[in-house]
Amino acid sequence: MGHQLKMEEKLKPMDSEQLRECGHKMVDFIADYYKTIEDFPVLSRVQPGYLHKLIPGSAPDRPESLEDVLDDVRNKILPGVTHWQSPDYFAYFPSNSSTAGFLGEMLSAGINIVGFSWVTSPAATELEMIVLDWLAKLLKLPEEFLSSGKGGGVIQGTASEAVLVVLLAARDKALKKAGKHSLEKLVVYVSDQAHSSMKKACQIAGIHHENCRILKTDPSTDYALSPDVLTDAITRDLSTGLIPAILCATVGTTSSTAVDPLVSLGKIAKSYSMWFHIDAAYAGSSCICPEYRHYIDGVEEADSFNMNPHKWFLTNFDCSALWVKDQNDLIQSLSTDPEYLRNKASEANLVVDYKDWQIPLGRRFRSLKLWMVMRLYGLEGLQSYLRNHISLAKLFEDLVHQDSRFEVVTPRKFSLVCFRLLPPIKKEDDDRVNKLNRELLDAVNATGKIFVSHTVLSGKYAIRLAVGAPLTEERHIIAAWKVLQENADVLLSTSEYAPSLCIGIDHFI
Repeated sequence: MGHQLKMEEKLKPMDSEQLRECGHKMVDFIADYYKTIEDFPVLSRVQPGYLHKLIPGSAPDRPESLEDVLDDVRNKILPGVTHWQSPDYFAYFPSNSSTAGFLGEMLSAGINIVGFSWVTSPAATELEMIVLDWLAKLLKLPEEFLSSGKGGGVIQGTASEAVLVVLLAARDKALKKAGKHSLEKLVVYVSDQAHSSMKKACQIAGIHHENCRILKTDPSTDYALSPDVLTDAITRDLSTGLIPAILCATVGTTSSTAVDPLVSLGKIAKSYSMWFHIDAAYAGSSCICPEYRHYIDGVEEADSFNMNPHKWFLTNFDCSALWVKDQNDLIQSLSTDPEYLRNKASEANLVVDYKDWQIPLGRRFRSLKLWMVMRLYGLEGLQSYLRNHISLAKLFEDLVHQDSRFEVVTPRKFSLVCFRLLPPIKKEDDDRVNKLNRELLDAVNATGKIFVSHTVLSGKYAIRLAVGAPLTEERHIIAAWKVLQENADVLLSTSEYAPSLCIGIDHFI
């Protein structure tokens, strides 16, 4: 079991000097992890159930040393970690860590308040209001989203939580007009590129599965939602007595970072008295740069807007920023007022109680890390960080264009490139081309040198390379491309994909 702590040295529940000593060791351990992060395979290679064989089935009776625990982290835990902070991590979307974010997270854990209402820690509530106003101003959001008026911002855990709370607010607002027995008539509209969290939110909110309209997109709009498609769907629903309740548009879809036309969609939503929500979880961060701000033009028509600082804004997970134009919409749907939580400040309506803006009661002091990120990096530092990643993605896109065996599947807008490998014979059917790219994805990820993910667009299996890890540099982009090319060479040389010496005449027609 390792070295046991002596009774006189045992770790106390809290002791400032023990905390100082152990904290230094932990910071050294984490710093060493980052120093050597490139030595690990990016994608964990363990098999399901591996850890059950390495860790005892019951907790120890007696205390163990921190050194023994850290040894186990090093030898047993880290091999089972997929290294999201690796500079060679290009899968899904980034989940940023930073020195400032880490320090804010450490401070939050150290103070360890549960700030569900103003009175439980006034600074937690007020700092959250302030930093979300700061961020709203960086994004140039309309004044209605600031805490100085009827609206304001709140930190949710994820965009999935954000879309759930606004759906609940939109549902209740619609039912207030149509009658409480009209739930089965409410309809939700999203594109087929929108995040799957809306479907889950509908399940939780009691919206009928068949009333969640997933509207088809195609390459003609770069997979953005067409206003005509939306209008047609709404018209059909109204003709059958259904009630359009909420439209969710996306700025930077998960598959390909498509951007829905917010101005047009917002006008449609307004004309049908629908709630208009904008999900900019990933791409919203880039909109602090003037050259990308136009992607959220039309936000003035929105009832709510969401972006995730924990994705691409140097803020450690979890931190999802949600703004609403009218906080009462959330409060009326989510507020509870048990006797044991009542206090003078809340009952006098002098303060914000964030428990009424979210699903859970308890909440952490998450605003500290966002505050530290904005203070320690500043607007200029954050803009430079985002622009660098977009520049690196453009470099990768250029490399893809230079190799005729590959094609970019949909135009790059931010720091994601969607591409695929083509076999030598261009008339290959889609199934075989898709199989080739699945094999390429598996091969490059198996090397441990990089980790990329995939999507399917109009039936085309595409590889996604998302630049966004804080440590990624140009050399990592070039190395990633080399891994992809080398594995493509191997695959294309196999008999399955190599061009035949006896090519039929149909290949020349």
